[in-house]
Amino acid sequence: MDVSVIIPIYNVEEYLDQCLTSVEQNDVVSMEIICVNDGSTDGSLAIMREHEARDSRVRVIDKENQGYGASVNRGIAESTGEYVAIVEPDDFVKPHMYDWLIAFARSFDEKADVVKSAYWRIQDPDTPNELFCRNTFYKRIRPKKQPFTLKDAPELIQYHPSIWTALYLRSFLDEFGIRLVECPGAGWVDNPFMIDTLARARRIVYTDDCFYCYRDRRPGASTFGDKSEIALIRWNDMRDILDDLGEHDKGVEAALDRMGMRHCGLAIGRGHLEDQHMRVLIISTMRRMDPDIIAGMDCLSASAKKRYFKLTGYDERPFSSGAYYLYLIREFLYTLHTMGFRYALSRIGVLKGRKGSA
Repeated sequence: MDVSVIIPIYNVEEYLDQCLTSVEQNDVVSMEIICVNDGSTDGSLAIMREHEARDSRVRVIDKENQGYGASVNRGIAESTGEYVAIVEPDDFVKPHMYDWLIAFARSFDEKADVVKSAYWRIQDPDTPNELFCRNTFYKRIRPKKQPFTLKDAPELIQYHPSIWTALYLRSFLDEFGIRLVECPGAGWVDNPFMIDTLARARRIVYTDDCFYCYRDRRPGASTFGDKSEIALIRWNDMRDILDDLGEHDKGVEAALDRMGMRHCGLAIGRGHLEDQHMRVLIISTMRRMDPDIIAGMDCLSASAKKRYFKLTGYDERPFSSGAYYLYLIREFLYTLHTMGFRYALSRIGVLKGRKGSA
């Protein structure tokens, strides 16, 4: 078996048929499609059963509700493929995604632990304003050679974890006992899984080809709304993993700190410094970051850096106020080139809004 595609499913009847149909459109590789029903109370199970009845590659596991992590872990435990992939049931994939990625993986002499690809972000999904945009690490991953390790392309961890754009060698997951955190709901458990896989991987291969279609900011999705506390908790989980692995590469640390400052900035922008519990969490998170890295971070405004040093109590390092504005210009040109004028304009407001909260 070439690949096991695991789909953790909970109450997504509106999108599920499209998702399953898209995954089924792979006809070169041998594959199994493991649908893990996480106690759905809508019509999702019936849709799974329909696909199971007409496609022998589809297998349904029906269990009580335990959350996203437990559902993916159950799928991994029952998988038989050489590689494992994850698909979220409110997303879909372009035809032949897994045919292509397996062929790409096998174009190298050694088996890759992780096969990673870029993806499509669907802005304002299922509305008249729907827009397909390439993800934010598209054209930014430039290792000197392939396969590579995380140290060669740390940018992989500073954006959305996007664990569903990859194939994972099943023997690699088993060798290191890599599984998702199990908790109720979704719980941002993809974040530590991303770090655990990419930081341990001895061989990563990457392509800018986009196959996976991610519905961004869909109301009702597990990532929608204020998730400031869980975002910071999961960032600390990721920091713990790197510490446990003894990973102190400055590029990797800078990428993780950049993500952490983004989470802290969003939490501060939402007024969470006024809450004592959240204030302690924000400051303790910031104190785990390298102050020299923060001072040199061009994506942070001068006011954000000053606030970081004030809150943490670290001695303020010298930094350039102009670096942030050069960063804004570079980001605009990048988005204009890779994603088009409409998306580039939409990003101006987002980036300017981060000036006081990043």
